[in-house]
Amino acid sequence: MFSKETYINRRNQLRKQFNTGVLVFLGNEESSMNYEDNTYRFRQDSTFLYYFGLNRAGLYAIMDIESGNDYIFGDDFTIDSIVWMGSQPTIKEMASSVGVEHSGAVNEFYQKVKSYPTDKVHYLPPYRPEHILKLMDALGFNKEEVKKKVSIPFIVAVGEQRNIKSEEEIKEIDYAVSVTAWMHQAAMRFARPGMTEAQVAAKVYEVALAEGGDISFPIIATINGQTLHNHYHGNTIKEGQLFLLDAGFETPMGYAGDMSSTFPVGKTFTNAQKEIYEIALRAHNAAIDMLKPGVNFRDVHLQAARIIFDGLKDMGFTKGDTDDAVANGAHALFFPCGTGHLMGLDVHDMENLGEQYVGYAGMPKSKQFGLKSLRLGRELKPGYVLTIEPGIYFIPELIDLWEQTGTNKEYINFDKVNQYRNFGGIRNEEDVLITPDGHKILGEPLAKSIEDVEEERKKAFLD
Repeated sequence: MFSKETYINRRNQLRKQFNTGVLVFLGNEESSMNYEDNTYRFRQDSTFLYYFGLNRAGLYAIMDIESGNDYIFGDDFTIDSIVWMGSQPTIKEMASSVGVEHSGAVNEFYQKVKSYPTDKVHYLPPYRPEHILKLMDALGFNKEEVKKKVSIPFIVAVGEQRNIKSEEEIKEIDYAVSVTAWMHQAAMRFARPGMTEAQVAAKVYEVALAEGGDISFPIIATINGQTLHNHYHGNTIKEGQLFLLDAGFETPMGYAGDMSSTFPVGKTFTNAQKEIYEIALRAHNAAIDMLKPGVNFRDVHLQAARIIFDGLKDMGFTKGDTDDAVANGAHALFFPCGTGHLMGLDVHDMENLGEQYVGYAGMPKSKQFGLKSLRLGRELKPGYVLTIEPGIYFIPELIDLWEQTGTNKEYINFDKVNQYRNFGGIRNEEDVLITPDGHKILGEPLAKSIEDVEEERKKAFLD
């Protein structure tokens, strides 16, 4: 946890955004896997962590704007729980540790919420089933009413505040990114032909656990990098293949790192792999070079798309006017995702609050294939932390669909594309802070040039 004053100051800043009403915060519960006491790893709600800092299941909080009082509710552990868990602080003690004077049991939370007019109660979008049930119980709403009456002012206030990272948050994220770099480095120095993807993923996970934290999202460790979120780890890796790793560290305080790397399963890239890799890396570096306050991230994404389209044009995959092609979404055959996203307490920061509000400042998102997957499309401000991760992917099913339907046929050379249909995918990813006069790449550096990656790969074969 940060200091008590940090959480008090955060709540006071939020309180200034409201003249009246009540802000309700729902902490998360334990979630059972196959029977009640065998649970998944507990992860506290990030907004609850941000304002109250308490990483325990079964907590609730209220900020009463008019009275100025804050409340934390939860049930103290009984002796039956303590004999299994050891000594545990009381709810009152936990509340005091983050500067909250008022506390009570769970049933008192429901009594408190029910004492307010429902039109005075602000709550954030529920993303877990129990959140919906709790709000139905506390407010007397049905399921559809719970979803409909989410507080937009609450979303905007939280989103704008959490988007600007404080110095202590930046330090924590920088640490998360450094450990993330170690995770990727471990994979580069470990993977060999004949191993399974699962063995490489296990080595990556080992680094995170040994550092006292966990992973910030399920590890992507695959020879099928063309599948953007591929969590299957059952393949045996072979010489001549590319290995794409997307993994991140989550600190004990909940802050995330998120990096991607692509390396050859053997010691070196093939010539074809080098050509495609260099195009993706040019787009990556150009996107980073553009980052500074006042730049709209949508423009960063479109510049990366143009560089990818131009590079592939030089190789004969694409044709025609680049600006027209990108405007029509032709690049999305190879780059169907976004260039990056916000990052902080969530690896996709505040995705549960809605990209339209957090990543687009209330402006509508594009509905065009590819561009609609861009999670961030607003002007950048100092204190933002975001990822840069343009990539190039050859997705056989997408290639077939576009060829059959004639989608963007004036910009695509399908004969050439089909020669690479089993190529896979390439992506590098770094985490970047927007500073008052530009940007700073966070964490320890990760090998990303062809020369540096191949130098790391040699270390896997030394013994």
